[in-house]
Amino acid sequence: MKGGQRVLTITVKGDEFWDEDSETFVHPHAFELQLEHSLVSLSKWEAEFKKPFLGPAEKTSEEALAYIHHMIVGTYVPREVLNWLSEENVEAIRDYMASEMTATWFHEIQPEAKSGETITSELIYYWMSAFQVPFHPAETWHLSRLFTLIRIANVKNSKPKPMSKAEIYARNKRLNAERRKQMGTSG
Repeated sequence: MKGGQRVLTITVKGDEFWDEDSETFVHPHAFELQLEHSLVSLSKWEAEFKKPFLGPAEKTSEEALAYIHHMIVGTYVPREVLNWLSEENVEAIRDYMASEMTATWFHEIQPEAKSGETITSELIYYWMSAFQVPFHPAETWHLSRLFTLIRIANVKNSKPKPMSKAEIYARNKRLNAERRKQMGTSG
């Protein structure tokens, strides 16, 4: 994967087997898959498993393969093909999903949910609606890019945090010192 790609393209090759008739090793058809780690993929997975995808709960092998299957864009590929994923394929998928796909950074990539709030695809769609982010094409963006946009919208729409008394005193002290220096006075 090259940095910043919207989709990941991988090639999945079937297991080779010995063909007794031709007395050669045969390689079944290889599949080129285009994968998209997006809100659309997330929504499809949650619709299938009826639980949130994001969060601390570990995914079973079946759930992980199902998510990869929901990430496939373009042509239909039977789910069984995912049984042929190589270690390199799996590593490329992990790297792609973990990639931030943006120049903007925060200490954490996911938008902050209220304490105890579970992040689901519907909550993400709500955030998009609240911040007037158009569903199309944003729902097909890499999730980290979408979360970054939502987080920026949240920061930009938030009221500034009130300054503490210590911050106000420090600011006033700095401003007074600047003014005294400009005026050439001592008080």
